[in-house]
Amino acid sequence: MLRSADSTDTTPGDAPVATERPAAEPRDGGGPARLVAQRGLFFGPSALVPEDLYSVVEKGAAERERTRVTLAANSRVHTNTYFGRFHATYWQRWTPVPQVEVHAVLSGTGRVRLMASDTNKVWRIVDAQDVRDADAAAIRLVAPIDRFVDGGGMWLEITTETGELTVADVRWTVATSRPVPRTDVVICSYNRVDDCLNTLQAMAADPVALGHVGTVYVVDQGSDRLESRPRFAEVAGELGERLRYLRQPNLGGAGGFTRGLFEATAAEPEEQSDVLLMDDDVLLEPEILIRLTGFAACTSHPTIVGGQMLNLLHPGHLHISAEYADPELLQVGMPMPGALREAYLLGTDERQLPINQERRVDTEYNGWWSCLIPAAIVRAIGYPLPLFFQWDDIEFGYRARAHGFPTVALPGAGVWHADFGWKDWDEWHRYFNMRNGLITAALHTDFSVKRITRRLGQLLSQYLVAMHYGLSATLLQAVEDFLDGPEVLQDGSAAAAAEIRRIRAAYPETVVHPMSELPTAIGDFREAQVVRAANPPGNERLTWLKRAVYHAAGRSVHRSGFIPAGDAHWWHVSTFERAIVADMSEQGYRVRTRDRERAVELAKRGVRTFRRFVTEGPAVAQRYRAEMGRLTSRANWARLYGVDERPDVTDGK
Repeated sequence: MLRSADSTDTTPGDAPVATERPAAEPRDGGGPARLVAQRGLFFGPSALVPEDLYSVVEKGAAERERTRVTLAANSRVHTNTYFGRFHATYWQRWTPVPQVEVHAVLSGTGRVRLMASDTNKVWRIVDAQDVRDADAAAIRLVAPIDRFVDGGGMWLEITTETGELTVADVRWTVATSRPVPRTDVVICSYNRVDDCLNTLQAMAADPVALGHVGTVYVVDQGSDRLESRPRFAEVAGELGERLRYLRQPNLGGAGGFTRGLFEATAAEPEEQSDVLLMDDDVLLEPEILIRLTGFAACTSHPTIVGGQMLNLLHPGHLHISAEYADPELLQVGMPMPGALREAYLLGTDERQLPINQERRVDTEYNGWWSCLIPAAIVRAIGYPLPLFFQWDDIEFGYRARAHGFPTVALPGAGVWHADFGWKDWDEWHRYFNMRNGLITAALHTDFSVKRITRRLGQLLSQYLVAMHYGLSATLLQAVEDFLDGPEVLQDGSAAAAAEIRRIRAAYPETVVHPMSELPTAIGDFREAQVVRAANPPGNERLTWLKRAVYHAAGRSVHRSGFIPAGDAHWWHVSTFERAIVADMSEQGYRVRTRDRERAVELAKRGVRTFRRFVTEGPAVAQRYRAEMGRLTSRANWARLYGVDERPDVTDGK
């Protein structure tokens, strides 16, 4: 391991030992080298995830292990699953690869078929091989990647009749005639020591996957240091010279991930590395190292290749397969037409066929829970904006699109990440969601002041009647800081992160209380009876006006009650004088109490702020555009990191 202190100075003497990837192997007898695009896995990396995401025992009995499966007589196993499929439609669209080969080692008696599907999930047999009394016999199945423009994939079907069959060491390979770029991994960590160590251990425990990447950077920005744990020394010993541990002040996810990009692209262009960004708190599927790097190495044009997010609390569910954002409406994570959203991957459709992303759906950006960014793109468009976090990945994705670099969210390459649906909206980091959304709108939209102001007014009005006073203050602070211009990003937004916490501390409803406090806080249990929401209003504007009149007159439908998290809509909460609302995390509750004076104060502040936005917004947006090059430059990040740059290092353009 190479360890760097807080004020790391990147010098030739500190450079990590280069580790070449053994991803491309020479073909026996000459010809193009073969690149491992993915392995055939029959079981997950942990018992915490469903094995049916990898392979399904459709008939009979089978023993599934990580890289092998043994079928009893009269059995059938298929890999038409999230991790088991080769997503051919994405390979045909984004790479020039003409065919794929499946290599495997068989022992026993049975049949292996290479199956394929079209856009409507109708299957066909592409290739097949029978073996009888085989003893570690190597087989090769071949399929052209030529009928998958709109959708479809490939998978294996393994069957036995009277004998047993073991299939092991399955590899899906493609031909490559060019060097495979070196890829480094960057993990940004902030006080999630155990989670981060688990991620590192998962990499170390899979040397084949680890062999597809070079240096593993860990950028530790927390007060609870990874190196303080005995387990860190063990993991560091397993990773050896691959691991480079960097410590620095907290600059958010943007500052942590960019530090890895900064280090990996410090040398001359031919010596720079592509970078695979990885959250510290994921449940890692190490196979993603192989699939993202393999796909990125084959794309026709430098491409951001993103891994998909599966829900950690509900590991059979895919968060979203392809998404887009609308910065003017401050909306993210919206599904592209045809994309899967919160899909149950272990279920079946109306025809009893597996739920897969059969049709190809192109994304507009990918979250940085796992995302590979080529060095060539960084050289062309610069580094991420110093936004602290929220929208940093989205802004970078849209900036890349504006320069002609696409993003692919690759099915079958996924990690498990904390469910977004179980995170409450009323948190301090919504400040960054709102402010950074406005900055992204300034940079990548026509910046319709009318449309944005209408959206801001809608949010504030709903927050106020729902007694979201702290969230209202958060929104207004975000807009006001946006109007202060690019100077708000001068320190990487570290001061803004501290300030918004201080502001929100004055609002009691922002505090989550454990359920054990409820009897004491409420007194009479009848004051905390559950009141479910009725149907959504037919006319939201009229409903809001009615709620506003009730608030102004001091009237309410309910004096007090307990509201489940899923029912905490503004139009329901606003019918209470005091609402005890379950937090979306299901770990406690918040108390929202009507405060007319505070609501009036925030409403008046909102009017002033929105007037400023209408008059000043266009000019402020132009200032952000003018400062884009400086904010995303290597020199700016070197200043934020306190790093003295070598004279031969130049900024990305």
